[in-house]
Order: sequence, then structure tokens, then C-alpha cells
Amino acid sequence: MTIPPTRQRVLLGVAAGGLTALLAACGGGGNGSSAGGSTTSPPPKSTTSGTQVTAKLTDFHIALSTGKFQPGQYTFTAKNQGQHEHALEIEGPGGENRSKTLDPGQSTTLTVTLKSGSYKVYCPVDGHKDLGMRTTITVGGAPASSGNDTSQNNGY
Repeated sequence: MTIPPTRQRVLLGVAAGGLTALLAACGGGGNGSSAGGSTTSPPPKSTTSGTQVTAKLTDFHIALSTGKFQPGQYTFTAKNQGQHEHALEIEGPGGENRSKTLDPGQSTTLTVTLKSGSYKVYCPVDGHKDLGMRTTITVGGAPASSGNDTSQNNGY
């Protein structure tokens, strides 16, 4: 008669495992019941990250979601939608800032403070800038005609 108790233990184990998985999937949004007790909500994501700009990186083009920039803080979300590794670099009066290198399908953010002036925006991966992954942006005065049309910015 040891088979029924063993079967009962197996069923209890499966039920407990299923309940644990269900609770973990729900995210545990309780009142500080997670380890540490002080992480009841995630930190605010964009309260101090400035204006959001998307930079779509493809083979071999950069498309920015805006062409108008005023001095201040910006968070560029670089999305590699190409088939090769890419990165985003912004170089100008506010300094030089570079994202990590992204594999196809990956994305990252790069927060920069832009000052008035002209900036070069390009992919710093070997040779990509020369293949057309570059554009310029103007911060402050009149914006560039499109801000993301690399065909008009080949002379920089």
C-alpha cells in the first residue's frame, strides 16, 4: 500500500511547483514582501532622462525620430535593425558620447547633454560611417532640413 502515498506526494509536489510558477509569473506586486522589503515599485524610468529620441540603425543608415533639437538632455534609444553590429556615437560641442556595440535586434540607450552647435551622429563600427551611417544635427538655431537624411550630409 505504498503506491498511493507516493502518488499523493508526487501530486502535491507538482501542485506546489505549479503554484510557485504561477505566483512568480504574477510578479509578486505585494506590499514589500519580496526579499529586501524596500523594492515595492520599480524606479521611475524617464523622469530625469530628458527628451526621448529613437535612432534606428540599419545597414547602412541612421534614421532619427526628430530633426529638431534644443540645448538640454536627451536620451537616444539606439535600435539595431540591421544585419550587422552597430553602435551610435554623437560628437560635438557637448563632447563625444558612444553607445555600446549592438548585435542585430538589440537596443540600448545613450543619455547626452546637447549644447548649441552642430553634432556628428554616426556608427563608429569600422567603416560603417564611410558606408553612409552618418548624419548631422543642429542644436539651437535652425534645424537641418531633415535631421536624418544621410544623403544630404555626405560632406561632413
